[in-house]
Amino acid sequence: INGETYKVQLEVVDNRTAAENGPSAAAELVNKGVSIVLGSYGSGVSMAGGTVFAEAGVPAIGVTCTNPQVTSDCDVYFRICFLDPFQGTVMANYAQSQGAKTAAVINQNGDDYSTGLASYFKAAFEKNGTVAYEGTYNTNETDFNAILASVKAANPDVIFVPSSIQTAGLFIKQAKEMGITSKIMAGDTWENATIIKNAGKENCEGVAFSTFFDENDAGAAEFVKGYKAFLNGDPENLKLNGDNDTVAAVSALGYDAYMTVIEALKGLKADNLTQEALRDSLAAVNYAGVTGGITFDENGDANKD
Repeated sequence: INGETYKVQLEVVDNRTAAENGPSAAAELVNKGVSIVLGSYGSGVSMAGGTVFAEAGVPAIGVTCTNPQVTSDCDVYFRICFLDPFQGTVMANYAQSQGAKTAAVINQNGDDYSTGLASYFKAAFEKNGTVAYEGTYNTNETDFNAILASVKAANPDVIFVPSSIQTAGLFIKQAKEMGITSKIMAGDTWENATIIKNAGKENCEGVAFSTFFDENDAGAAEFVKGYKAFLNGDPENLKLNGDNDTVAAVSALGYDAYMTVIEALKGLKADNLTQEALRDSLAAVNYAGVTGGITFDENGDANKD
């Protein structure tokens, strides 16, 4: 870059997608002396680790953490995905454009992503419709029959259930087994091919969700070709991707997060590669990513349509 050669060393720390592990995982990265962090996957763990990064002055780029609080009052945190107020409103508008008048809204108790997105959907939907049922479930819950019985009695036009990948397959399958015909909808976490595998392809027909990426976008053609070659080049990669070569939005966003750092390096001199300088250079990035153009607003959030 600009005639300079950089050696990239990747340090991987697992927070096990649990908010209580967010601070310790963040501290481990800080102690390793990293220049910048890519992650985390979810909003709760990102928010939990954000304070640690801010105190250490280490910049971070959230990849799929959509809760507004991730970047709020955290000067070092950026993100390249859209936010929950946006996708909650989009999904409510979509449901009503399909003729929905009533909805059931179900979220995971205590999960920042799920409760936040559910509330934004509800607020947008109630401007022109009625939420006929609201329910909550606990982390690691596997039996949704009680909730689904209440949903069936309410008979809503749509069910909005922002949840984890694991919950999605169980919920869809159990809903179909109970004979529920309401359209099932969710947010970005459902953009994962393993859900189809776990719920059964026939049960997933008609399910709708918001997502960050379309692999048929002409601007992403080169990336899609290369990533499919990566998936098909190793049976283990294919297995981890749900036994198919669909390019997941989280994969595309991960690529864009890394390339955004490369773009930020172009605005620096090799003898000024400090965390503060990298953070300031990130704020001014203008990068044509595979998930769309990436610039950041005053909060560090990507400007996405």
